[in-house]
Amino acid sequence: MKYINEFREGDNIYGIYYCRQKNELRTKSDKPYYAMILQDKTGTIDAKIWDVNSGGIEEFEAGDFVDVQGQVTKFQSALQMSVHRARRCREGEYNLEEYLPTTEKDPASMYKELMQILDQVKAPYYRALLSSFFGDETFRKDFCKHSAAKTLHHGFMGGLLEHTLGVVKICNYMASQYPILNRDLLLVSAVLHDVGKLDEISDFPENDYTDAGQLLGHIYIGAKWIEEKAEQIPDFPEKQKRELVHCILAHHGELEFGSPKKPALIEAMVLSMADNLDAKVEMFTEALKAAGPRNDWLGFNKVMESNIRRTSGEE
Repeated sequence: MKYINEFREGDNIYGIYYCRQKNELRTKSDKPYYAMILQDKTGTIDAKIWDVNSGGIEEFEAGDFVDVQGQVTKFQSALQMSVHRARRCREGEYNLEEYLPTTEKDPASMYKELMQILDQVKAPYYRALLSSFFGDETFRKDFCKHSAAKTLHHGFMGGLLEHTLGVVKICNYMASQYPILNRDLLLVSAVLHDVGKLDEISDFPENDYTDAGQLLGHIYIGAKWIEEKAEQIPDFPEKQKRELVHCILAHHGELEFGSPKKPALIEAMVLSMADNLDAKVEMFTEALKAAGPRNDWLGFNKVMESNIRRTSGEE
């Protein structure tokens, strides 16, 4: 089996892939076709079955592991696969680990580093709040294995932990650089800013939006969890609770990016910038990885809103 991140235009593909999404659509001439997203542990690729009535196309659905034959093509500068044969696989024909994208970093080391930084939090009510989350073994396990997104960035097992640690480290540095920042508030809001994703996005191999994710979103879910837990902690100051919840509500920075509120506190502003920075660096990194060894211009990137390429090495 060839991994998706190794696909190149013109490749003939024979292998088993997880069908993450499948929709029956129609062409301009009203001919039915299937639009799919296939996945393995290295990434995803858009795939099409243009002749759905072909004898080589057997019944399968989204959520199945599918043995496919096809060819890699390019459409609007992006790779996709044209599938000619497909059949649903039986249990035992595939190894699940081949289809679960996973962080390249060590989760245990990342979690240890995260807890070491959080040891700097001094206010007892903030420490009690952190304990109410990370003292729960089920929450801790879910947090360490969950993804941070469906597709855009850190969309792999351990991605939520990796992204959260990145944001916390940036915020910790910023608190050291700018004394005006309340380190306790900034660190606590940084480590909890995406906890709602545990309910917004399902576990692998689906890694898709849940009903709660579609209807509510992780910002509301996380803010609600934090407020509920804070209310159960004796003597948690009302003003500090509101400030913390505000940081969560404003962490996307702009209303058009999904934040119910724009940052009104300096800590909320810094958190939104740290979140955006860590996400954008990861998205750029993933774009370069997907390009393989190429050193030329890679074309217009929608997220970066720019034509991008890899930085030159030493001459």
